[in-house]
Amino acid sequence: MKDFKLDEKLKELTDHRTTELSIACYKTTISRNVNGFIPFHWHEEIQLVLITRGEGVFQINEEKIGLKEGEGLFINSGQLHMAEENPESGCDYICLNISPLYLLSHELYPRYVYPYVKATNLPYLWIGPNTAWEQFILNSILSIHRLIEKEPLYFELDTFMLINQTWKELIINGMPLQYDEVEAIKQSRMKHMLHYIHLHYGEKIMLDDIATAGQLSRAECCRYFKTMLRKTPLTYVTDYRIQQSLVLIQQPERNVTEVSGIKCI
Repeated sequence: MKDFKLDEKLKELTDHRTTELSIACYKTTISRNVNGFIPFHWHEEIQLVLITRGEGVFQINEEKIGLKEGEGLFINSGQLHMAEENPESGCDYICLNISPLYLLSHELYPRYVYPYVKATNLPYLWIGPNTAWEQFILNSILSIHRLIEKEPLYFELDTFMLINQTWKELIINGMPLQYDEVEAIKQSRMKHMLHYIHLHYGEKIMLDDIATAGQLSRAECCRYFKTMLRKTPLTYVTDYRIQQSLVLIQQPERNVTEVSGIKCI
């Protein structure tokens, strides 16, 4: 996957479904992205990750988690996240994206799905090969990947049952549920500020513009970026412009004049 496409709100545009199933399961090589890493984005689907080669570093909101071969990660719905490989480790991982609506029946969704995808204390869950339930989840990711690739008879039913059991293991063994309105507002404001940058990166952007998009003061805006993204707002703008320039260069219909037309601060 050379180009990781997002819309102007940072929502991933990858098609997270097959014809029959509201899921997507594919293998990703981080270094093959046009930027050399997977940029910050979010999607409605929950995500399960299994590292199959090398080492990767995933950031979910403001937290960074290192993953080695054989380790995995659950990323909850709607969470800002990105990924990069440890230098020259050649990190590959299986990515399993599942629509929350596909996890269980409509009757069971309000009790066993909705509270978990809306919990503010459950942005992610590290999954290692240490316990039986974790090992089951990691093996299930591999099994689902094989089923989707080979499509044997009744693979849709087998996939659905594996996903159901995987979700059950997650909610039984995961963290207790909490909902913090302050944390939810924080994540929403961060998305709005990034949305503004992604929409106006080709124009002159000032710190006041970014802060206004998040309904924050200049100081609070800087604190948000330094806490969650480990950089200042204007550094993020510069980095994003570079990322977009690399994407444009890869497109034969674009010319150098268009790429160089991105305004600097």
